[in-house]
Amino acid sequence: MAMFSQTTNLSSKSWYASKCDRKTAEVALHKNGKDGAFLVRPSSGCDKNQPYTLAVLYRRKVYNIPIRLNESGKQYVLGKEKAGERWFNSVEGMIDYYQQNSLILIDKQNNTKDSTLLLQPVRL
Repeated sequence: MAMFSQTTNLSSKSWYASKCDRKTAEVALHKNGKDGAFLVRPSSGCDKNQPYTLAVLYRRKVYNIPIRLNESGKQYVLGKEKAGERWFNSVEGMIDYYQQNSLILIDKQNNTKDSTLLLQPVRL
């Protein structure tokens, strides 16, 4: 398996929305309405080190979490840089992991912390 997974591999995944912006993702997740509904979309920013965004619905709130590349540019990491973060060789590997292990969701506005599994891939 190649170390660096290209977008072409992602397009076959039910949870990858290649032509989706933030608003479209949020509408689709709210329409699904289930905790743990999620999709991955291209990031809206122009930062090549942050190619994707993971959008997750939990308690009627959509969390947009950046998926970024680590310094080597070969592995993917979720969220802002932090100590002890987990690196993945592919976006698929990251999604598989969080379908079985809790993902911490931080709501900065309300200063709350929740967690959910990625349970429900949303196809666009």
